[in-house]
Amino acid sequence: MKKYSVLAVLALMVTTLSSCELVEGIFKAGVWVGVIAVVVILALVIWLISKIFGGRG
Repeated sequence: MKKYSVLAVLALMVTTLSSCELVEGIFKAGVWVGVIAVVVILALVIWLISKIFGGRG
């Protein structure tokens, strides 16, 4: 079901936007996904390091 909704949104974007606007939208979404992924990974690494070294006194 989710696959069809993504395809429907993509089809809507293709029919309503010009190609430049479509590419711009995809890259903006990609940048934000990348930023969020980096923040989550960085937080996970910091948490893991604090668990490894925080327990030793």
